[in-house]
Amino acid sequence: MQLFYREAGEGRPIVILHGLFGSSDNWMSVTKELALHYKAYVLDARNHGQSPHAVIHNYTEMAADLKEFIDFHKIENPILIGHSMGGKTIMRFAAEYPSVAEKLIVVDISPRFYGRHHEAILTGLAAIDLVTLKTRGEADAILSNYVGDVGVRMFLLKSLYRNSEGEFDWRINLSVLSDQIDNIGEALPETAKINIPTLFIRGSESGYIEAKDTALIQQHFSNVRIETVDGASHFVHAEKPQEVIDLIEKFIEN
Repeated sequence: MQLFYREAGEGRPIVILHGLFGSSDNWMSVTKELALHYKAYVLDARNHGQSPHAVIHNYTEMAADLKEFIDFHKIENPILIGHSMGGKTIMRFAAEYPSVAEKLIVVDISPRFYGRHHEAILTGLAAIDLVTLKTRGEADAILSNYVGDVGVRMFLLKSLYRNSEGEFDWRINLSVLSDQIDNIGEALPETAKINIPTLFIRGSESGYIEAKDTALIQQHFSNVRIETVDGASHFVHAEKPQEVIDLIEKFIEN
């Protein structure tokens, strides 16, 4: 699958993958800073952003999409950065293609299994009738009945756009993501052993990487560091961009 991407800068190659319900737009402020020193590629995952829709959504396929992108663009020794779903994707990629990436940077996701916890979001998005929808404000009002956090609603509604016929539509493939949401929580296979230097970045206020995850991370990753960004929740890069940039650049250069 040919993924949509944005690129900026020159130098050592970095490939960035966003999380569930997101797009490359979510990483552009961080990318602009990284592009001062590196060549950055920011991708839209399948069924997200401006990348094609597909009937299958799982980590095997997303890792294969990433491999196809790297091969097509002839990117050598990339540093892979992934947030949440993107973080799980680069873990799976490193397990299946161990000689491709130079380093991994996983943002606020553990290799463990995550149970369903997006039902309110999926129900809220499905409640928005695109046929009768007149304004983005109306969409936000509907979604607010299911998702209380204004910031999360703004993030989700970035995927709402007007198509070529002037009608509202979703950039995300909502039906496939809803049907295959369990795949997003899938754990890294127990047998996966990754020797690539890896940095995990967690938000202190996020529950996605907890103290109990340290042993599991070390079980899968032989050369790993875990750093905590104080005061940040799951969207670490959006809430504390400079801290995340500093951690990324320090890890790349050391």
